[in-house]
Amino acid sequence: MPLTLHGSCRCGAVHFSVQSHTPYPYQLCYCSICRKTAGGGFAINIMGDARTLKIRGKRSIGLFHAEIRDEDGRCEVSSGERRHCKACGTALWVYDEAWPDLMHPFASAIDSELPVPPERTHLMLRYKAGWVEPVIGPKDQTFDLYPVESIEAWHRTRGLWVD
Repeated sequence: MPLTLHGSCRCGAVHFSVQSHTPYPYQLCYCSICRKTAGGGFAINIMGDARTLKIRGKRSIGLFHAEIRDEDGRCEVSSGERRHCKACGTALWVYDEAWPDLMHPFASAIDSELPVPPERTHLMLRYKAGWVEPVIGPKDQTFDLYPVESIEAWHRTRGLWVD
């Protein structure tokens, strides 16, 4: 049985729940989009089954599509729908219709106790802020961009998939 995760925004206007087979918050993303929309030096995303998402306070949820600029200055709008509380600004989750069965809550919005990962994956390090000094553990993996291994594969290969 998947784990039911409960989350909310800081002011309490939004509460949500979602079932997850992959509850370990192991991915630390250092891209400027995550850093600036979720706060801090990095953001941690986990994965949930989009079909099980239940929301209280839908009217308080805002939507943001980030602009992604390449090294030549060309800009495209991300298909990722970043949801946040319109009242307090809490980053809640990301959804992309390219993967309609999935949604990715920010671990920082989850109120449920999350399991501690045995190792971490630091991604998008190419875009980290100069003041950020990543703490890389002995088993941690690092990537300038994205890892090849999916969130599902990471959990399955380490025996951490929750049935």
